[in-house]
Parts: sequence; structure tokens; C-alpha cells
Amino acid sequence: MAQQNEQQQDLNQLLKVRREKLADLQERGKDPFKITKYDVTHHSMEIKDNFDSLEGSVVSVAGRMMFKRVMGKASFCNIQDLQGNIQVYVARDEIGEDDYKDFKKYDAGDILGITGKVFKTQTGEISVHAETVTLLSKSLQILPEKYHGLTDTDTRYRQRYVDLIMNSDVKDTFIKRSKVLSSIRKFLDAEGFMEVETPMLVSNAGGAAARPFETHFNALDEDLKLRISLELYLKRLIVGGMERVYEIGRVFRNEGLDTRHNPEFTLMELYQAYTDYYGMMDLTERLYRYVAKEVTGSEIITYGEHTMDLSKPFERITMVDAVKKYSGVDFNEIHTLEEARAAAKEHHVEYEERHGKGDILNLFFEEYVEEHLIQPTFVMDHPIEISPLTKKKPDNPEYVERFEFFMNGWEMANAYSELNDPIDQRERFEAQEKAFAAGDDEANHTDEDFLNALSIGMPPTGGIGYGIDRMVMMMTNSPAIRDVLLFPTMKSLDK
Repeated sequence: MAQQNEQQQDLNQLLKVRREKLADLQERGKDPFKITKYDVTHHSMEIKDNFDSLEGSVVSVAGRMMFKRVMGKASFCNIQDLQGNIQVYVARDEIGEDDYKDFKKYDAGDILGITGKVFKTQTGEISVHAETVTLLSKSLQILPEKYHGLTDTDTRYRQRYVDLIMNSDVKDTFIKRSKVLSSIRKFLDAEGFMEVETPMLVSNAGGAAARPFETHFNALDEDLKLRISLELYLKRLIVGGMERVYEIGRVFRNEGLDTRHNPEFTLMELYQAYTDYYGMMDLTERLYRYVAKEVTGSEIITYGEHTMDLSKPFERITMVDAVKKYSGVDFNEIHTLEEARAAAKEHHVEYEERHGKGDILNLFFEEYVEEHLIQPTFVMDHPIEISPLTKKKPDNPEYVERFEFFMNGWEMANAYSELNDPIDQRERFEAQEKAFAAGDDEANHTDEDFLNALSIGMPPTGGIGYGIDRMVMMMTNSPAIRDVLLFPTMKSLDK
């Protein structure tokens, strides 16, 4: 405890010194916080990549000083910017005695603007020989120690701004995340899709099996929910004649936190008129290949210990066949709820009293199959009980035209041949209301306006939802969803 108190006192003294340095600058009319702009001409990697053409040229760079080495009348420092870092040589005789005196007092973490000539040191390091050094912002906090960095994951997530400064691979992950999103948009735009935006605050949070967050709108004195899905509004647009639409947006689900779940996350849903779930499979194969090539440069993705090949046709298997393959239980031979319950008991699959035969098939799938689906796989033809917004298979109405896309044992996307029969849809909503009354908090509720839209007429439509965060995890080999969310949900430190 005494050692901790001593360390805290040392830290407080260092912070005090930084504030004193700032006060001194302000007294001398050199307040960095009064500077409003700095004209940057080049970034670090631009200079390094184009040294042959830039050698001897005057450039202006700006960034955070990560360390400084003072050697009498000359010093070296390292400036970190968006692209990386570059060494700067600062000589007293070049920038002037007063400015050099100030420079020697600057701290790691300060943000500097440097104008000077590009050159290469005797050791061959591409550098900038400073002609002017401008303090653009004074850091009043202490950065983590250089060699140990910022390694505590809780602090990294809470203080992402420090994480981005200290860990270059983290910055690279979020640059790739941006590239995932831009490449998705580029692909879909080329396919004739239109990007749209739909409400986040809704009276009926439908379109997925999840518990919503609830809030109150004071102006109208109405209870509202944060959306759990994008589906029902996008389908309204299909009714309105927008034949290909997509939205990339935040959705909110009042559920737990783990390595693959955060209560707010990014979902993309798209809907295409005049196609079905087979059309969505073809689109998904093309989309994933395109994004992987754009972001990683390859159609082969390595995640952890697994290597997944997106260049080959993705496997397609029905849920019934997948369960039979990995559990040995053939649901084609199970005709009653009693038989399904008996099979579940025999194979130690836990179910609830409210679960029907199709629910139990899905429980078998989760228990026996998911972990084996490492290579890209479409699992098709789900039971109707777990698919309230999907068209029935004409030749087998116990099942629907739906698939889930799996990689690395994870569900990556969920797609339907969309139900466009308003009468059937009302019956499905009624079944969902009964499920809710029986204790299923994640059941859908009847949406009368959506039923009205379907009554006006929706063409045959294929639709799909993609978990963008999981896609980014896969493309960046990130172990947890928090590693690909700039500001993940964290428990309050006040609790």
C-alpha cells in the first residue's frame, strides 16, 4: 500500500509539472490551445513511400510526439500520425535558441506540427530535418509506458482513444472495419441496390427474436422501443416499389454481453424483389468473396486456428440433414411432438414445455451442429415454429424457405424467401402472441401497419440480414466483438 501511495504521489507530481509547463507557455503568449489550424502537406507513410521524389523537399507533418531524445544542441523525436510514425531531427541552430529551449520541455503525448526538409540519417532512417516546431496541443496526462504499452483489456475498451495511440494493430483493425463497410456499399451499389435509413425508435420492435430496450417519448407521452431489426420497415419499401434496398445501421437488443454479443451492434439487411432465398445465397457468396478480397487481399481467411476458403462454392445443407449428420437423429422420421421430446431426452437436449417439434429440431441443431460449420455453409429449410416472417416450402409446409449462413461455427447471416401473404402473416403473428403469453419474452408482436402494407401487395422477395461486427471480426482475426467496436458497452465504474 505504501508503494502504491508513493507511485500515486509521483504521478501527481508529473501531472502538476505538465500543468506548470502549460501555464508558463500561456504566460509567455504561447498558449497551444489558441492555435486553430495547421496546414499538413504529408503523412508519415507518404514520405517514406515516396522518399526518392521528396528527398530535400520541404514538408509539413503533424502528430503526437511519442518519445524524445535530447543530445545537447540537437535532438531527435518521433511523431505518430494517422499512417504511422516518422523521425524528426531538431537542431537548435535551425529552429532558434528560444524555440529549441521550449522544445526540450515538451512531453511525450504533446501534439506537434513540424515543417522541414526530408532527408535520410547516417543510419538510413528517413526523417524530417525540422525548420520550425509548433506545439499544437499540450498533453496534460501521462501515456502508458512505451515498452509495456496499454495491455489491460478493460482500460483499453474504456479508453479507446489511448488504445488507438499505443497499439497500432488496433488502429489497423478499425481502418479495416471502415474498409469492410465501404466495400459492402461499393458491391451493393454496383448490384443496383439503394441505401436507405429507417426509424430506430419504434412502437413495435419486430423482425427478430430478441428482447428490446424500452423508453418513453415525453412529447407524445408514448412508450417506444429501440429497434431490434431493420426488417419490417425495409419490407414496406419493397411494397412501395423500391425493388432493391439495404440499410446498414445500429440495432439494440436487451441481452447479455459475451465475445460475440454487444447490446448495440451493426446489422445490415437487404431486400430484393422478384427473387428468393436461393438468390440471397448467390448474392452472399459474391458479397463475401468481394469484401474478403478488398479488405484482406485474398479469398482465403484465417481466423484463430481455422482457415476458411471463400473461393469454393459454399456448402448447402438442410437443417434436418445437418442434424442427422452430426447427431444421428433423423427428424424426417419424427412425426409427433412426443417423438421429438423422446429423442431430446435420449440425447440430453433440454427443452421447455412450450417448445414444439420444430423448436426441438433447432435445439438439436444448436447442440450438435453449429460448432462443426467451419467452412462457409448455408443451413437451409428451418422449421416454421422459429421463422414467423418466412414463406413455407410449398411441398413441405412444416418448414420454410430460410437459411442461416455459418462460418467458423458462427451464424453470420440469416435469410428468407419473405412471407408476402398477409393472411398467413397474421396467423404467424397470432402464434407469436401466444408464445409471448406462454413466457417467450423474445416473441414478435402483431404489427397492424405492416399487415396493411402486405395487404396492399408485396412481390415475391428475398431478404437477408448480416452481422457486420462478426464479419469484421472474421476479416481482422479479432477474438471478441469488443475488439471491433470502437466504444463497446461497459459496466459503469460507479456500480
